[in-house]
Amino acid sequence: MKAHSFERAFLFLNSTSNMSASGLFKKYVWLVDTIRRERRISLADLNERWQRTELSEGTPLSRTSFNRHRTAVEEIFGIIIGCDADNRYYIIDSGQIQTDTVQQWMLSTLTVSNIIGDARNLHDRILLENIPVEGELLRQVVEAMQRSVKVKLEYRRYGVSTNAEWIAEPYCIKLFRRRWYMLGRLKNGTFIVFSFDRITSLHLTDESFSVAPDFDAEAYFSNYFGVMTDDRLSPQRIVIRAFGNERFAMRSLPIHSSQKVLEEHDDHIDFEVCICPTTDFFAHILSRGKWVKIISPESIAQTISDLHNESIK
Repeated sequence: MKAHSFERAFLFLNSTSNMSASGLFKKYVWLVDTIRRERRISLADLNERWQRTELSEGTPLSRTSFNRHRTAVEEIFGIIIGCDADNRYYIIDSGQIQTDTVQQWMLSTLTVSNIIGDARNLHDRILLENIPVEGELLRQVVEAMQRSVKVKLEYRRYGVSTNAEWIAEPYCIKLFRRRWYMLGRLKNGTFIVFSFDRITSLHLTDESFSVAPDFDAEAYFSNYFGVMTDDRLSPQRIVIRAFGNERFAMRSLPIHSSQKVLEEHDDHIDFEVCICPTTDFFAHILSRGKWVKIISPESIAQTISDLHNESIK
């Protein structure tokens, strides 16, 4: 995905006050989703589907308009619409999209938006989770990352009545369980994760910085579940036994990229993950109640047992 595509897409997603921009965005959503679903489609077939939508307002999709939208989709989302020898259109670089988490998220957003948009008459029967927008804050952090400038922020931790002031290099952002987080590098070289909902103010500075050439955002979090990290921990092989429907849920939605099935039985499945056990991991295991059990190591099993006993108290 192009470096600037996330910011441009984000600006479009937040152009609700601009009806023209909002209308164009809906057309781009429909175009990408339709071509992606059909895999390959001619302009004639695309036009036929287009005229069946409310977006068309009875006007055919001309080749000129299509090419203009096609260019905009590439510039805004980094999604390239190609044309094969039979003059059928398709999404290029599907393999790259599979490894690009931003493009995956963008395509997923476009698809869901298009489906929900076509079912507005069912608004009272489609229930969605409320995700804090954090619009202006997200825009500022993305801009700081693109300009490679440090940010000055005031941060209030849970349970604390006063703000702490920080100056950090915005290395990456991450969405986890409906919350946005920023990984910032401090002057002494240490990293700290800031939750957007606890940032009370943020400003871009004029002080530039360079991201370490060997930094890989995905690799940084690869040994953890969630966003909490701890340099003092090393990855451990953890065996989790899942019962009931939880065994099927874990198999269809792995909790970590390292997860694999060890053994399957009539009433349970044993899974293995290799991660650093942080509070985020413990919280997830606790949330599954009696449907999961830590088989090994014993130290992790004991920690979970102690936490359950504390809850009972």
